[in-house]
Amino acid sequence: MWSDPVAAKSRIGVLPDGLALPERLTGRELLTYTGLLRGMPKNEVVARADELLAVLELDRAHSTMVLDYSTGMRKKIGLAVALLHAPRLLVLDEPFEAVDPVSASTIRTILRRFVVAGGSVVFSSHVMALVEQLCDRVAVIANGRVRAAGTLADIRQGSSLEAVFVDLVGARVGGTEGLAWLAS
Repeated sequence: MWSDPVAAKSRIGVLPDGLALPERLTGRELLTYTGLLRGMPKNEVVARADELLAVLELDRAHSTMVLDYSTGMRKKIGLAVALLHAPRLLVLDEPFEAVDPVSASTIRTILRRFVVAGGSVVFSSHVMALVEQLCDRVAVIANGRVRAAGTLADIRQGSSLEAVFVDLVGARVGGTEGLAWLAS
């Protein structure tokens, strides 16, 4: 990483939460633009864009600008941008947020295939059930500090990850007092 940061960055795909995308492009145009910026051959960009758009079910929105995409569609096109150049590491922030269940299943399949092929995925999520489903290793971070890190089994210690998370961050679990009017 430190000896050749440009080469290292070329091996990373990133999907940040709240990703700002060029909105006056269609999904295909965005993928083409991104691929060409990365120096990929045009025929390779076109082939991969076609495949990504089809797999992520964005091909039917071929003339729709990203500006008019739903939040879930934006997540999917952002993931397509992160995958386009075949990185070895994916860094994903809340990749399943606002994504419908069918698309979420597709994304899980893509990520599992990516890992089986030798890639690594680092992703952040507030949905502990999803983390338990997808992750081998976990880090619990609160206030910018790692509170625990290790295998999922080591962190859970026979409990649910959500219970461990709440305990580690010292959070007060709300909803136990007040709002009595909701029960009436």
